[in-house]
Amino acid sequence: MSDPMRIRAQVLADKTTVRVLVSHEMESGQRRDAAGKTIPAWFIQTISATHEGKPVMSAQWGPAISKNPFVQFSFKGGKVGDKIAVTWVDNRGEKRTDEAAIA
Repeated sequence: MSDPMRIRAQVLADKTTVRVLVSHEMESGQRRDAAGKTIPAWFIQTISATHEGKPVMSAQWGPAISKNPFVQFSFKGGKVGDKIAVTWVDNRGEKRTDEAAIA
């Protein structure tokens, strides 16, 4: 299992801005190890976010995304103290969900 995501959410003016630092190795499947063997692909395929259980962001990723990617998005309707949940699923079937409160 990977390390927790770092999630920061703030209400700025009339919108909520969410910043997420995702902890994941994100191997493309094109690199080789020291012995010359191909390192198997291992990357996040989908990432999504919910605000109080309602979807506010969804994305599909592939092997070209960097290791430990950073994601930022905004939406309207968030209030201080509301919960934001971010979930990713990778190509090995592993899944992680982390939550944060809007500040």
